[in-house]
Amino acid sequence: MATGVERKPHLDGLAIGLLVACSAFWGFQQVLVKATIVEVAPVFQAAIRFGLATLLLGLWCRWRGLALFGRDGSLKAGLLAGSLFAFEFACIYVGMQFSAASRLTVFLYTAPFWVALLLPLWVRSEHLRRQQWVGLGLAFVAVLFALSDGLGQAGHAQQWLGDLLALAAGLAWGMTTVTIRSTRLGSVSPEKLLFYQIGVSAVSMPGVSWLMQEPWHWPFSPFAITSLVLQTVVGAFASYLAWMWMLGRYPATRLSVFAFLTPVFALLFGALWLGEPVTPTLLASLALVAVGIVLVNRQPAS
Repeated sequence: MATGVERKPHLDGLAIGLLVACSAFWGFQQVLVKATIVEVAPVFQAAIRFGLATLLLGLWCRWRGLALFGRDGSLKAGLLAGSLFAFEFACIYVGMQFSAASRLTVFLYTAPFWVALLLPLWVRSEHLRRQQWVGLGLAFVAVLFALSDGLGQAGHAQQWLGDLLALAAGLAWGMTTVTIRSTRLGSVSPEKLLFYQIGVSAVSMPGVSWLMQEPWHWPFSPFAITSLVLQTVVGAFASYLAWMWMLGRYPATRLSVFAFLTPVFALLFGALWLGEPVTPTLLASLALVAVGIVLVNRQPAS
């Protein structure tokens, strides 16, 4: 599919820096959401975050003179991507009721495998070599290794449901990336691409929260307000906008492997904030993730 955007075959320093920064914040955000659940229910948090982020994106586009509603043939694919995005987050937050967050994270981060398996069916340039499959496998094993203690703990009576929902969320995340890269969405602006996803989520999340009978109450404490502002401005707006921008310019399979950094960062921030121990297992996992990322992004010898 031809587009007006110059695509790069490999990740450059800018992309790697943005990916590490996004992964670090997404890992921090998991701890932030967990710390805020005491005051604001999880799906209610998501509803507020995506609602405010949609408003912020609209103001951003108005300031820059960017059109969000022009006819460009992307509506059907955009609604599909937005629905997959909303379904992913609904599965994550509903799954939290039945499974430990660490266990849920393992199944969620199967997303890069879905991208690697399915995207080459539509985009031949995204085909992975054997070395890259090894790197992808190493990164996933590193996440399993880092979360092994959490996996060994007793779970909820309906933990299987949490596992299934997390796996569905990982599939939805992967399919969102595949949809973006294999349709006309690959040629739209990052702002419009983000609008489809957070807009659909902003509309659907309040309904999910209501169906779950979550309590809606305010005013919030200064901590909760700060948490929601960070989740909105940095999480649902700036970091996702950067991710959409990168999806339009770099190979999705190489971008996706960096997602494995997020749960490891979550463990690190959990140790710094919640006092959880930094173990040799965690340090070894960080090293293994780094090796996996290098293998996936290493250019073939000429």
